[in-house]
Amino acid sequence: MSLNRHNLSVSSQNFKHASLLVVEDNDDHWRLIQLAMGRSLAEVKAIRAANADEAITYLNNCFLNGHDLPKLILLDLYLPDREAGWGLLKQLKHSSSAFKQLPIVILSYSNNREDITESYFYGSTSYITKPTDVGEWQSYIETLRIYWWETVTLPNDRIIM
Repeated sequence: MSLNRHNLSVSSQNFKHASLLVVEDNDDHWRLIQLAMGRSLAEVKAIRAANADEAITYLNNCFLNGHDLPKLILLDLYLPDREAGWGLLKQLKHSSSAFKQLPIVILSYSNNREDITESYFYGSTSYITKPTDVGEWQSYIETLRIYWWETVTLPNDRIIM
């Protein structure tokens, strides 16, 4: 199979029922993410949770109602404080969690080595320092599309226990 054909197969599966859960408490950052997704990742439905409780409620509702899970979670580390982000990451990646297979990308303004190291320790899939302007957000979302939707194979839409 050629690489091109493989990428089309991966891409079509990743875009099927595609949604992205964005856990972000900052309204301005949410609007920038929406704008960039509208331009570069329009096929993917963005769902916002403004805090950890909203994120857990959304995921539990997916589970209870048999809805598709998001393919990826973007998690702001400071919601508004660090403990809220860590708590959610630990809860989602706990060995007994129904959501532990979901890839979680940490988004944070912090480039503190301790934050980065701890995020991987607690199970994040990636750590990204937040962009500082609209152009950087656009570039980030384009890269997100290429890597997470067109290159890697994402977990199934359904919960696997």
